[in-house]
Amino acid sequence: MLSEHSQRYIGRFAPSPTGPLHLGSLYAALASYLHAKAQQGKWLLRIDDLDTFRNVPSAAPRIIEALQIYGLHWDDSIFYQSQHLASYHTVINQLLAQNLVYPCRCSRKSLANTPIYPGYCLHRQVETNTAHALRIKTTNITLGFDDEIQGQLIQSVAEQYGDFIVKRKDNIIAYQLAVVIDDYRQNISHIVRGFDLLDSTPKQLFLQQLLGYPTPTYCHVPLIVDQQGNKLSKQAFAQAVSLKNPEKTLYLLLTLLKQNPPVILKSASVPTMIQWAIENWQSQPLKKIRAINEGIH
Repeated sequence: MLSEHSQRYIGRFAPSPTGPLHLGSLYAALASYLHAKAQQGKWLLRIDDLDTFRNVPSAAPRIIEALQIYGLHWDDSIFYQSQHLASYHTVINQLLAQNLVYPCRCSRKSLANTPIYPGYCLHRQVETNTAHALRIKTTNITLGFDDEIQGQLIQSVAEQYGDFIVKRKDNIIAYQLAVVIDDYRQNISHIVRGFDLLDSTPKQLFLQQLLGYPTPTYCHVPLIVDQQGNKLSKQAFAQAVSLKNPEKTLYLLLTLLKQNPPVILKSASVPTMIQWAIENWQSQPLKKIRAINEGIH
């Protein structure tokens, strides 16, 4: 929903520089771009580079180059999370002052068999001069939203996830909080991203309500999976998209997005393909689809 804070369509693509773009990442970027441009909106590029331990120095320039070659040109300057650390810590201090977070020294190993955090440290005295994470105090309220592609999702964050981390033990701001702050600061009105992030949305809605931020419109596109049904990902060493023949890959992506591109478009240039795709973009064919096999064209 659009609010006074966000009067027009502003979308974004926010890759982590942990490796080059693979087909699944480019698929999500293209969907996000077309969704924005089909509504005469802005499309921003944000580099989610807070997780310094996983960042690859050459990744961000390679991602930027790939987007340019594939005709996905962003508006405004690139937003690097690492250049805005003060804004995250301001919010953390606000949460601390309001007693909405608490320190936690639990290790991943100790929680390996407890997918929902049971609140071990909620009423435990934790020395704050030792390494600790910060967890948000969730409340037992039900949150729901209508995803443009996946339909309605209703969850209780407290029951489904428990108190989740907003600042890691290594002092890195957790993804869930960082993305909420960034989307607010950039006036993001629409978020188009992969289905694998659908489960993150209720946590982000919880934080948005807690901080008094508006809630964007969400649209989770299907994942691209391999022949074995596994998600294409950097962790699974998915191959980087080729930069040598972008027209062929772009046509494939439009097919995987179920846009039914005409055969004559195969011989078109990248700008021509992109313009056709903007003018003909429809999210309806992707309704309720969670995954698409990269080999099914």
